[in-house]
Amino acid sequence: MATQIAAARRAAIAKQALCLRLYAGWGVPMIPEQHALRQLFHQVVSGCYSEHLGVHDLEVTSYIADLLTEFCVAEKLYPIRDAEGQPIRDVSRMLAAADPIHGTADSFDDERRVRKHIGDYALFSTGMFPEGAQRARFSADAGLLDMVRTGKESYFIVSQFNLFEYQSEAAFFGRLAEEFETYMYGLTKVRGELDRMGAPVHLM
Repeated sequence: MATQIAAARRAAIAKQALCLRLYAGWGVPMIPEQHALRQLFHQVVSGCYSEHLGVHDLEVTSYIADLLTEFCVAEKLYPIRDAEGQPIRDVSRMLAAADPIHGTADSFDDERRVRKHIGDYALFSTGMFPEGAQRARFSADAGLLDMVRTGKESYFIVSQFNLFEYQSEAAFFGRLAEEFETYMYGLTKVRGELDRMGAPVHLM
């Protein structure tokens, strides 16, 4: 019995260590709230969304500005790890990591966390780097439209987690799903403004 308990404990520790490797990039923001880069993105996103889209939703513009800020850090852009601890950059493999039935997600909470990241990654990629999305992070024959579809789908799935601790965020992610193309277009304007300013942009 003692041997079985010890073996179960070792297995639990190993699983916990694997989870830490799989989701190594999640956690607290890596760029301070008052950092000049974060303030720049908040200013540019708010201005572009107001001018070009007529969007004055502070919740949306703050979320997208914070997303751009955090994605400046590679560990935040690619937080999902494979079993060897290597970052997963291919969207099809991200989708597998989000699947608790046929994929590698250990729980529905993991599904929500990974799907949220996929939605964020798709919005970022299609808005800031549409040429990169067109080069296909899926497979040789996939591109921009597939990324848009997957981003919308991922945000919608996140919005369906609408109970308990996730209830307050559900409607927001529903809006991100419904208005994905609008916010994507807004990011193309953000990219243009950053280019005009000569500000450095993310490298994918």
